[in-house]
Amino acid sequence: MRRLTLKDVAKMAGVAPSTVSFVLNGKAKQMRIRDEVAQKIMQVAEKSGYEPHRVAVNLRTGQSKTLGLIVESISGSFFASLAKTIETEAELMGYNVVYCSTENNAQKGGELIRMLGRQMVDGYLITPAPGMEKEIQQLVQHHKPVVLMDSYFPAIKTPYVLIDNFGGVEQGMEHLIGKGFTKIAFVTVDVKLIQLQERLRGYMTTMKKHGIPVKKKHMLHLKYNKVREESLKEMQEFIEENPEVDAIFFATNYLGILGLEAIAGLGLRMPDDLSVICFDDHDIFRLYPPGISVIEQPIEGIARTAIAMLMQQLGKRTAPMPKNSGVELPGRFILRGSA
Repeated sequence: MRRLTLKDVAKMAGVAPSTVSFVLNGKAKQMRIRDEVAQKIMQVAEKSGYEPHRVAVNLRTGQSKTLGLIVESISGSFFASLAKTIETEAELMGYNVVYCSTENNAQKGGELIRMLGRQMVDGYLITPAPGMEKEIQQLVQHHKPVVLMDSYFPAIKTPYVLIDNFGGVEQGMEHLIGKGFTKIAFVTVDVKLIQLQERLRGYMTTMKKHGIPVKKKHMLHLKYNKVREESLKEMQEFIEENPEVDAIFFATNYLGILGLEAIAGLGLRMPDDLSVICFDDHDIFRLYPPGISVIEQPIEGIARTAIAMLMQQLGKRTAPMPKNSGVELPGRFILRGSA
């Protein structure tokens, strides 16, 4: 079926195409078009199902009023909450959001950036995967508005916002050490992301600060794309092989959820047999007995700061922000029954 054009609507309404264009672009009053004419055009457009050709509108106005959001995973609670807040904040500024996920796959991330470019989005909000440096550098070189979230590349000068990962882990570690724990394990993922590196650095630095030996055998680096059942088995074996461990710090919430299953499968109790802290909260952690202590990420703060940074680049924000600024927001330690 042939797509309706602006000329078709003009013919059905009995007016000039320019009159239809003015009305549909909200300029009826400005162009002194009579109310009854404007109302007729709107009725015709609605009944016929006419939609303006988005590319043509973009070329004419120079903007799509659409932002591209690329996150690691749509299913992850952190990224889902981040996307929801960004969508709400963008709507307040008159923007729509198109979002998609990389699953930490650099090739897919590059393809998504190119796809959003073809859709002529006005700006990009990206949680970058390792290997996306080239595509993001190209956006910067072409002066495209872009803000990185949750992670960043030190060599690329572009605004970014994330939690203070080092400080967040430090808070949790200080609590565990303050309670007398000295054999603390750390479980993370073998992905080269700066936020994970900072969390590991927070663990190691705090241990050393208190004169506690950092043992390689007390650190588990799970593969990101490993089959879940295999990761669960590896985590259970790690706990069994280190019976002296009295506390575990999980570097992400999905690792924490896997850890809860491993601990339960081994018949261990928290905090009697093992104390647990997890980086990033989750609904499960509030409900799972005895409640899992966490480092809560400032999701709303990250989203709002990222939107503010992007609006600054788009010229939509009056209060100035440094163009190449990096913002690290503090996390909050929430003490529950597991630690």
